[in-house]
Amino acid sequence: MAHTHTHDNIDWPTRLAALRRADDLDAESNRHVADRLVRLLGATAAPVVVDIGSGGGGMSAAFAGALAAHGGGRVVLSDAVVELLDAATTHVRAVADGTPVVVESVQADASSDNLADQLPQADLVWASRVVHHLPDQQKAIDGLARMLAPGGWLALSEGGLATRCLPWDLGIGEPGLGNRLTAARDRWFVGMRAEMPGTRSLPVGWNKALEAAGLSGVCSFSYVVDHPAPASEEVRQSVVDWMAWVAKVGEDLLSESDRATVARLVDPHDDAYVGGRDDVFILGASTVYLGQNAR
Repeated sequence: MAHTHTHDNIDWPTRLAALRRADDLDAESNRHVADRLVRLLGATAAPVVVDIGSGGGGMSAAFAGALAAHGGGRVVLSDAVVELLDAATTHVRAVADGTPVVVESVQADASSDNLADQLPQADLVWASRVVHHLPDQQKAIDGLARMLAPGGWLALSEGGLATRCLPWDLGIGEPGLGNRLTAARDRWFVGMRAEMPGTRSLPVGWNKALEAAGLSGVCSFSYVVDHPAPASEEVRQSVVDWMAWVAKVGEDLLSESDRATVARLVDPHDDAYVGGRDDVFILGASTVYLGQNAR
């Protein structure tokens, strides 16, 4: 099957299972964030929430729950990758079934010049870790801002603190593997953006980018994602997902020794399989930047 082109050339359909596992693991955090953002909409009747780059659908499901508690509304999922969009929409519709929440989906490229014409005017636009995958990040944010109804909010989840999930010494390989995996991922990301056609740098913080898009009341908040040891089976599998993904994209940036170590750690048939350890964990923080269309 041919997959939809993405600017980053990542084969996102192969990531669907890992995205869904991460959504399930972080469902409580997602609910808190969705409730907080929907409260910003005040007495708005049947508000429209658009989830840009909806991925596995975890946040759209959280918004569906928050809107149901609000009295109803509309959740619109949007993604460039049809396989992800179809699976996420099916999931969110199941969550919203029997509630006064309408669930729709629109396949669209978040960097499109006419994105605001493809999607409904929104009271809240949510975009999580999608803008940094687009060539011109400021242009993309400008386009998201144009989607807002008067008084509507743009919530951009970008940055925070890098995830940590491994003990310093795993008993095989050189200690400090987690730090080297994170460094390799960061170097891969720089290279990925450099190779992206039409890429432009964004040499300011996300709050400044929202201000440049003409939004008012720009602010931010952060929240901790903490799944401590001893790890549940779900946490262990998510750690395996993370290691396998980072090792894949950063393969050429890791030493031969580290590649061999990771191969053992993600192999369920190896005695060193990290998915069999209860001393792994997930600890990180995400930041949400907010700006309002004050017109």
